[in-house]
Amino acid sequence: MAITDIPAFAHLTGADIENLAVELDAIRLDIEDSRGERDAHYIRCTIAAQRALDVAGRLMLAGSSKRSAWWAGTITVALAKIIENMEIGHNVMHGQWNWMNDPEIHSSTWEWDMSGASKHWRFTHNFQHHKYTNILGMDDDVGYSILRVTRDQPWQAYNIANLLYNTILALGFEWGIGLQPIEFTKILKPGPDRETTILQMREFATKAARQGIKDYVAFPALTSLSRSATYRSTLKANIVANVIRNVWADAVIFCGHFPDGAEKFTKTDMIGETQGQWYLRQMLGSANFHAGPAMRFMSGNLCHQIEHHLYPDLPSNRLRQISVRVRQICDKYDLPYTTGSFLIQYGKAWRTIAKLSLPNRYLRDTADDAPETRSERMFTKLESGLATTDVVTGPRRGLKTAIAVRQWRRDPRVGEATDQGGFDQALKPNDYWRVTDGTVGCAGVDSNPESDP
Repeated sequence: MAITDIPAFAHLTGADIENLAVELDAIRLDIEDSRGERDAHYIRCTIAAQRALDVAGRLMLAGSSKRSAWWAGTITVALAKIIENMEIGHNVMHGQWNWMNDPEIHSSTWEWDMSGASKHWRFTHNFQHHKYTNILGMDDDVGYSILRVTRDQPWQAYNIANLLYNTILALGFEWGIGLQPIEFTKILKPGPDRETTILQMREFATKAARQGIKDYVAFPALTSLSRSATYRSTLKANIVANVIRNVWADAVIFCGHFPDGAEKFTKTDMIGETQGQWYLRQMLGSANFHAGPAMRFMSGNLCHQIEHHLYPDLPSNRLRQISVRVRQICDKYDLPYTTGSFLIQYGKAWRTIAKLSLPNRYLRDTADDAPETRSERMFTKLESGLATTDVVTGPRRGLKTAIAVRQWRRDPRVGEATDQGGFDQALKPNDYWRVTDGTVGCAGVDSNPESDP
């Protein structure tokens, strides 16, 4: 089942977690102290480029009746929407640029180019999701109330359509995000909650209507004034552009939250949670994917989802720089740094969604040791002294090594290194492990397991 004891799962002591917090706090202070004109220039140029891209796409749609020009305009508008949604809107509303004191680029004033109201998203995302990340029953982003993404969610008959629901969510992601904060069941019960829900519905309807008029009435009508375009052609272009943006945003978000290694937690984890434990939960509950400069930009730098969850209000253009130090800390404490190629991470998320459309009795792995659902109980057969600093080689042995040893015990053929804790990555070059019926330990400097007597 989900993790109930984060320190035990991470194989860290209380002192380790305190030291972890000190090191991660130091990274925050360094970035805050170095913010300046270079960062301000970055976001202002990004906004200017996005707006220019949007205008260029609109002109393409109005300026030619050729199919190639229609596709060029549609793709250009889709790219503009992606940039506004991911690198600008998402990050501005996190407060990443509030330090500039620019009223135009402030979390409290920015309204993004999608159907959901910004004020609603800031509550469900900034407060609920980032504070209670992956805690079952407290973070609505765990499955978005319609998908089964962990075995801790009891199987219901409607879960058989998990793949269908996820496809619909991807195509209409902006609508899912917009409707997510509204708890419609509260309308049935008189009281303050009912009034709040009705107000949210009105606010959402106002924003969605305004967005719909802009995308599906105003722009098509404007471009239809051109002899080279029609109302219908621009209407179709805007629909396609929105779908492209929705599918891309869904893919990026799912790569950061639902591939193997993005752990889930129980409500008990919040009891007495320290800053260090909160940091640790963000590191264990998030995942990255590999990206070059273009994909980093188009993903809103959420290819660095681990770093974003550690520092949601630090400028997105600094996350790559931060990631180098975060990965060093993971290595120091022998913690997994969950990452992989975009397609592999996205494929793993879809695999989990497909697999969990079935009841648990049809699944092979246990509820404590499955790719999508793990807990500290998966290590019950490992000896308590595993998480120590090796007296011979120096490096710490912790969660990453424990996962590798656990995998090796289940299948001795496992040897391929993965960023989620592969065996030969977890072991340092001079480490040599004996794995027998009841013991796991470092035997010295022999680097060739085949020579074990």
